Amino acid sequence: MLRIHFTDADLARTRVATAPDALWEVAASLHRFQTRAGRWAYAGWYRTTYARLRERQLDRIVREVLLPLFPRARYFPDFLTPSQPGCGGEGLDAGLDAIVSTPAGRVGRELALLDRRVGAPAWVRRLTGTQERRDLVATIRSYHDVAVRPFADQIHARLEAKRSSSCRDLLAGGVQGMLAGLGPTMRWQPPVLHVRYAEDRDLHLGGRGIRLVPSYFCWDNPVSLADPRLPPVLLCPLLHEPAAATLTTPLTALLGRTRATVLRVAASGAGATTGEIARAAGISPSSVSKHVGVLRGAGLLISSRHGGNVLHTLTPAGLSMLRADARASTAAP
Repeated sequence: MLRIHFTDADLARTRVATAPDALWEVAASLHRFQTRAGRWAYAGWYRTTYARLRERQLDRIVREVLLPLFPRARYFPDFLTPSQPGCGGEGLDAGLDAIVSTPAGRVGRELALLDRRVGAPAWVRRLTGTQERRDLVATIRSYHDVAVRPFADQIHARLEAKRSSSCRDLLAGGVQGMLAGLGPTMRWQPPVLHVRYAEDRDLHLGGRGIRLVPSYFCWDNPVSLADPRLPPVLLCPLLHEPAAATLTTPLTALLGRTRATVLRVAASGAGATTGEIARAAGISPSSVSKHVGVLRGAGLLISSRHGGNVLHTLTPAGLSMLRADARASTAAP
């Protein structure tokens, strides 16, 4: 269990990342290759990425270079995930530059700790050299181009949906309300956030605040930096659910696949915005508005404006229809 201790100053300095963090997604995606846990949620990504890595003859270097540096274990070096905002080209470039510019002494200490705690091949000691780290970041960039960048739209859509949910929690209950809604692996008991973690430790923020980074590839347990002296970061897993909308259920047969998807997306969390539904259903916002209009006219949805967005939520009739569909789908042979 990781216990993160907040002061009032920390609550005021708590932030949610505005975009995925490229290097954290690299790290978390490499972890997906090292376990079958949650494989169902990433099955399409796994098949596609593994094939692309082999096509580009990157599978061996990933296996021999990246996996030893990013083990799915209690520790991997902090310098590989520097605190950099953003996930686009500039964010990735800044993060890779930070890896290259990490002081050699710190690199050596963290790699020695990796060797003691997990085990590491002898060649990692050479990463104290600047040129060797330049070679490493070139490998990381190549991996990112194959395993992360092609899925950027999907990753951004999931993160934006989570940010919208967090914003609604923030409006309803302040920062503490947002912390309380982080997910099933985290429990807010003021002034401490209890996080399911691979080891037992305490992190005292001491007025520095914390940056919460929702992650598409982080599965189940959140991840934090090992060194408590570094700017606090908590990588938070996004929830993945089976794509029930792709199945032919009674609801799909009645409403059509797109409108059934609209209803299911609106049922998540505290509703969904037009943009969130558009990304989940793979249609344009104008098409969403038309489908929502039909569902609203049928008494299944209601829409209300929140700032610059329109939030769509289920009516009791819409919720009853989804529940009946779930029961019918479960009972079907």
